[in-house]
Amino acid sequence: MAAMSNLSTTSHTGTRTAIRILFMGTPDFALPSLEALHAAPPSGGWQVVGVVTQPDRRAGRGKKLIAGPVKSFALERRLPVMQPERLRHRKQQEDGGQTDMLECLRMLAPDLIVVAAYGQILPPQLLELPTFGCLNVHASLLPAYRGASPITAALLDGLNRTGVTIMLMDEGMDTGPVLAQARLPIRASDTADALSQRLAARGADLLTETIPRWLAGDIAPVAQSELTGEPSVCRLVKKQDGLIDWTLPAARIERMVRAYVPWPAAYTGWMGQNFKLWQSGVIAGKTEPGHVVEVDGQVAVGTGEGLLALHEVQPAGKKRMTAAAFLNGVSDFVGSCLGV
Repeated sequence: MAAMSNLSTTSHTGTRTAIRILFMGTPDFALPSLEALHAAPPSGGWQVVGVVTQPDRRAGRGKKLIAGPVKSFALERRLPVMQPERLRHRKQQEDGGQTDMLECLRMLAPDLIVVAAYGQILPPQLLELPTFGCLNVHASLLPAYRGASPITAALLDGLNRTGVTIMLMDEGMDTGPVLAQARLPIRASDTADALSQRLAARGADLLTETIPRWLAGDIAPVAQSELTGEPSVCRLVKKQDGLIDWTLPAARIERMVRAYVPWPAAYTGWMGQNFKLWQSGVIAGKTEPGHVVEVDGQVAVGTGEGLLALHEVQPAGKKRMTAAAFLNGVSDFVGSCLGV
């Protein structure tokens, strides 16, 4: 792959032009990277020429179409936005004709594509399009936690650190060579939401630090087989993953509670309805799994090992509240059994 001594290309007229970057991303995790790329001054040598993001999704009780954070930012900055259902599908034109989505992206003539939590596998034709390849901002220290939910997986596994990787994409799922990595500690109180925000911010900084060196030819990609750690893959989180099995140890369930914030949330059954847990802790004690007890002024639930203290909960049809506030209106909660 070609490299250049500065962040510009030469047009057919002989003038120097900024590196053209196509950005691909969808959720909150991707937004800091787009913001950082767009904020680079003209002397930075690049410009974002287009944004590809997932189609608007229906959400809320009214099931209204909601634009993602990346799209909203791009529209505010008047950046071209494309939202294909699939990268290989054909786009309807105003005159009734159709054009291939890959051809639309090709017409943007990107020198570099940057991907952050886009949500689709890039086809080979797109990977081969830009001169400087496709870079991905991935929320793990590859080769660990390849796949769709590295932040959740790290929390579930009880790690005390994780990080972000800038990777040169290939046709595999997060298997491409690594350009840069940065480590971050995982705090005992971290939820997936909180950890994602810190990783996204660090990933954006690492991205803007790495791009100039990559374009200048100062970085040699490192194959993941040469890095420490065993390869692992994490799958997409599903709603049913949040269902609590009270025979698990309390420490594992407490990690579930943090790992599934904000979605799908850890939940159990109570009075025939879903009962969500938003904050919890582990305390000593023993009772039957799922049985609710009171210990030293705390409401707790029996597990396969230890007790899970409830700090913040959400009964069906109600807002999130402290366990103490919930008990004020439900005196018979202690002594009941969760999971039914």
